Amino acid sequence: MIAMQVLKDITLMGGVGYDSNIYIIDGEVIIDTGTGLFFPEIKEEIDNRFDKKKIRSIVNTHCHYDHTGGNKSFRDWLKAELLVHEEDKKAAESGEGTLSKFFEKTAKVVTMDKALRAGQKIKTKNFSFDVLHTPGHSPGSICLYDKKNKILISGDTLFEDGIGRTDLPGGNKKDMFSSLEKLSKLQINVLLPGHGMPKMSGVNFLIKQLIAQQKQSENF
Repeated sequence: MIAMQVLKDITLMGGVGYDSNIYIIDGEVIIDTGTGLFFPEIKEEIDNRFDKKKIRSIVNTHCHYDHTGGNKSFRDWLKAELLVHEEDKKAAESGEGTLSKFFEKTAKVVTMDKALRAGQKIKTKNFSFDVLHTPGHSPGSICLYDKKNKILISGDTLFEDGIGRTDLPGGNKKDMFSSLEKLSKLQINVLLPGHGMPKMSGVNFLIKQLIAQQKQSENF
């Protein structure tokens, strides 16, 4: 089980196998919940590192099972509110559209507490993240951007060396290209992706490279 302090007040957990990375911000907000397969191990780590009573929100970067499969277990345990973008809310709640069958699992039905929209903020003691709607990997994919600290939590929109898949149900190449262009206008010093290791430099250059590659291959 991966458990590491990636930045002061931001901890990375999970990321094993198909599981997404799980980020804990200021001990107050959890970003994504993985498949739920490693919930007991992650629960133990959280109990050892944090005061669970202070964890008030669970934010999904998108609806796919490898990011939302643990939602019910985490919410039942923490009594924290569940948030996802409005375009992915129905899929996250019903399990239809989460691609759970891709992982040979059945998604648990769970009610989301809030539907996010672009422009809203996720605030903690030391961070203020803007919600950016970045479709392409899924209709309701989001990134979270802290302008002051120049941190981007990118879900499966952007990885340390590439982009999320657009060939799965709900994916869209043109939307992904538009999302990359949106991200290219930000100053990003730290990238915290949905899978793989964080990237601490060269993020803006990476995005420009990816946009150029997309233009070449798709003639956008």
